[in-house]
Amino acid sequence: MTIQFCGAAGTVTGSCHLLTLDDGFRILLDCGLYQGSEDEMESFNREWFFEPESVNVVVLSHAHIDHSGRIPKLVKDGFSGTVFCTPATRDLCSIMLLDSAQIQEKDAEYEQRRAEGKSRSPKTAKQEHGIQPLYTVEDAARALGQFASFPYEKWFPIHPDVDVLFRDAGHILGSASVTLRIRRGGMKDTFFGFTGDIGRPNRPILRDPKPMLPCDYLICESTYGNKIHEYTPDQDERLLAIIQETCVEKKGKLIIPAFSVGRTQELVYTIDRLENEGRLPREVSIFVDSPMAVNATDVFRLHPDCFDEEMHRYMLEDPDPFGFKRLHYITKVEDSKSLNKVRSAIIISASGMITAGRIKHHVSNSIEDPDNTILMVGYCAPHTLGARLAAGADTIRIFGEEKMVRARIESLSSFSAHGDQREMLDFLKSQEPKRLRQLFLVHGEPERQLPFKAVLEQEGYANVVLPFLGEMFSV
Repeated sequence: MTIQFCGAAGTVTGSCHLLTLDDGFRILLDCGLYQGSEDEMESFNREWFFEPESVNVVVLSHAHIDHSGRIPKLVKDGFSGTVFCTPATRDLCSIMLLDSAQIQEKDAEYEQRRAEGKSRSPKTAKQEHGIQPLYTVEDAARALGQFASFPYEKWFPIHPDVDVLFRDAGHILGSASVTLRIRRGGMKDTFFGFTGDIGRPNRPILRDPKPMLPCDYLICESTYGNKIHEYTPDQDERLLAIIQETCVEKKGKLIIPAFSVGRTQELVYTIDRLENEGRLPREVSIFVDSPMAVNATDVFRLHPDCFDEEMHRYMLEDPDPFGFKRLHYITKVEDSKSLNKVRSAIIISASGMITAGRIKHHVSNSIEDPDNTILMVGYCAPHTLGARLAAGADTIRIFGEEKMVRARIESLSSFSAHGDQREMLDFLKSQEPKRLRQLFLVHGEPERQLPFKAVLEQEGYANVVLPFLGEMFSV
């Protein structure tokens, strides 16, 4: 067998790993979109390390676009097999991939208009540039027809000699670790594992990550390989303090960039609890300004089977943990624009890295007002606007304008959905270092992978590998 690393190698986005069995059967583990602005990755989303029609199946760990976002492109380019995932992942992809396709279409239209403006005529621009979307809404809809879902904790076959087991990864709704049990002609079965994104224990809403079965080969994420999240039992207190200072004392706006799936729901649930406890200041209004987040929250409501015991008990007292009187979900563009005038308000909007979506407009309109606060609550890839703000930039360029950063910038990493170094090590305790022949680290920047590799080696893992993009290994 061979494993080729076709994405998320030395970087955090674009998860994609190709396993080719001894008989040539090809299994793609994730098929994610690269999200970021590095010049050297400009062509990543349009090119493949393999022929899409040669792939037999896709096994998808979860719905985040950096793990699922190129599936419509894969189908468009010739993939005709099945995409296997959990039921909640399928439901989330049904909205997220269509939304991604619409963004691809709009981006292509924008680039075409720019090209036409620089060319002698629209006809010449189309001849010279021929700008096409990565994929269309029609491509995404067709791809969704190739999804098949299976629950956690039940082996299912994808090949006469390969069975798959999903276990709850605790990262987002429906997220799973993947274990492949591979029979190899009279030899002992080979267990090949893929952690997907490792979630965190003791977080709201979702169950804790469940350990994987011991594997012979394992692909492991390493997003926070050199970091320990702030452990703060007073997370609610810090959030309340920021709300009090920004929205009550300064009568400003608290802008929270948040991923539509997972982070937004956790924030809303946290604020819902504060409201029920009578601790949320009465003068503060809360807005979730993201059509995707609205739809994703509806999917959450359909899957209480993924919730933990604490959430089930909470729902006995509050049947809707994602809604209360002062919380407003915004979908219409005109309603979103009207938020420019509000004061004493919390605005939660996507995307979490401030790379696209309505959050860019809210940041643009709020960044130069010292009464406002922008609260970062999750990972931001290098070179993104969110990363620059979190790093303390004095100015930012947004929508072609240079703006002074006068708003207060705060961070709460305790909201992160990715396990930190200690939590990932705990997750890997189910593995047997002497059995594990190779441990591949992906989904992490080198400066975070190298310290994690060193710690893993101290724990007894002898063959920890940091693959580079396109690298292939025999296993």
